[in-house]
Amino acid sequence: MSALSQSAAVSAPLRPTRALATAGVAAGVAVAVLVRSGPSAWSVVAAAAAGVLVWVGAIDLETRLLPNRIVLPTTGIVLAASLFLGPGGFAEHAIAALAAGGFMFVAAAIRPGDLGMGDVKLALLLGALLGRSVTTALAIGFAFLLVPAVYQVARHGRAGLRRHIALGPFLAAGAVATLLLQGAS
Repeated sequence: MSALSQSAAVSAPLRPTRALATAGVAAGVAVAVLVRSGPSAWSVVAAAAAGVLVWVGAIDLETRLLPNRIVLPTTGIVLAASLFLGPGGFAEHAIAALAAGGFMFVAAAIRPGDLGMGDVKLALLLGALLGRSVTTALAIGFAFLLVPAVYQVARHGRAGLRRHIALGPFLAAGAVATLLLQGAS
């Protein structure tokens, strides 16, 4: 069986090993986003999406897989909410989703062993949620990624460059940080 067939046959679990602890953190993050953003329908959507980001980030951290069965429906729900709650902002969110997903797709095409399609789909979700602020979230996420990357190189030398680090938790953290810094707009 080829590597592509094997990866297609493996599906990400729908819950992390420490589901109760993850649910607690996800709920705390959702409440923090809701409090920071203030009362509005979009704030509820952003808070729920932030909780989902914590959940899928935990799954990716454990398995190096992002569950399509969570990420893709959440993206659709966030885009539908954007259209329903603020049709004027829908175009921004849809374009940001396509741009962020496209950026990650190109990166995954250039370095297929380092980035996966799960990361591309997660970027779609981030763009749908954050609109033009997705660039801030991606920058923060990649900055967060520097810490374990530098640690890997310091600990393992050049061999550390070949070790894989799950990107999803860092992109999710960048999105949550952006929501907390800027509020849900």
